[in-house]
Amino acid sequence: MTDLRPEVLLADARAATGLDDFGADDFREGLAVLCESLNAEARLNEVGDAAFPGMLVGSLANRLKIVDWTARHPEVRDERIERPIVVIGMFRAGTTLLSRLLDQDARNRALLMWEAGDSVPPPTPDDHRAGPRVEAVHANNAALAQINPMIEVVHHEQADEATECITVMSQDFKSLTYEAVANVPGYDRWLMSVDQRSAYEYHRSVLQVLQSGGVRGRWTLKSPHHAIALEHLTAVYPDARLVLLHRDPVVLAASVCSLIATLSSTFSDADHRAYIAEHWPTMLEESIRRIDAFRAGHPEFPIDDVQYTDLVTDPVGTVTSIYRACGDELDDTAASAVTAYVDAHPKSEFGAHRYDAAELGLDTDAIGERFAGYVERYGVAREQ
Repeated sequence: MTDLRPEVLLADARAATGLDDFGADDFREGLAVLCESLNAEARLNEVGDAAFPGMLVGSLANRLKIVDWTARHPEVRDERIERPIVVIGMFRAGTTLLSRLLDQDARNRALLMWEAGDSVPPPTPDDHRAGPRVEAVHANNAALAQINPMIEVVHHEQADEATECITVMSQDFKSLTYEAVANVPGYDRWLMSVDQRSAYEYHRSVLQVLQSGGVRGRWTLKSPHHAIALEHLTAVYPDARLVLLHRDPVVLAASVCSLIATLSSTFSDADHRAYIAEHWPTMLEESIRRIDAFRAGHPEFPIDDVQYTDLVTDPVGTVTSIYRACGDELDDTAASAVTAYVDAHPKSEFGAHRYDAAELGLDTDAIGERFAGYVERYGVAREQ
């Protein structure tokens, strides 16, 4: 039986690092709610019971190291995060592809998978994409793929590639990370109602530490999570350039349900399909509602709307248009790098992501009707 206890996890993180200052206490409520939800609702299997303590202790340990590094290097607090490009969604709408295309421009600075969870000491130009810490994450990814090979198909991620901001935000325990790998309705209800500003303040402190090692540039960030917390994102990053990807919501709903079913099945043998089919289309609907409300209330924060179909048919042109919306230009060197990346990474590189909406418990006609207003409002192309 799963028995995750916050006080035990905190003690284990202290023992692992030799540190004891977690910084502000804002994270504690989220940790407690998450543990309660995992214990009562996630129905973890043996793999989940073995993996989650390490996952949570790892988040706490990186937090301890970030707080300690900043205390010992107070100049880090003066690091400026200026005009980041932030891709805010939608789920399964090409955010991963776009973030990796933006990473091809040497003037940009992506958040890499390995450094999001192992941030101290901050990377230098010599060890930013290679070295023992990078190899350790490669090995962890390979081990997970051995347990569940479908993960490579539905969401392949390399240690040295651009990743989601939610990995960093999980260290403040306000993050969709946990909902992606476990079915935790209680935690979701809490997350959707709580003030998330502390997660973004912690996120900024991590970026400050990471760039202080000398790997600099304009940050290019991404996560569908940002769609549910735009008020807090823009409070911490008031000069952020926001990019919103749009895709057929029928495809989005089916794809995200398939993704969550695949990821969470690694850690639970229970049949969570009914919850997943109910929860994730609702999350998509709430994300759209919050984005629309933010746009109506904050016209001073323009959002650049980008269609998924444009991204996949004309990636260079799409990145060029995003740069122009941000008051910048994509130079020839970066454009060539984007083209080279696309040529080297075909969509089916790790296998085709196939899923059956009916098997996932989804009524595609009902979803189409549910999101008809969104499709019309943003001119979203329907897909097969």
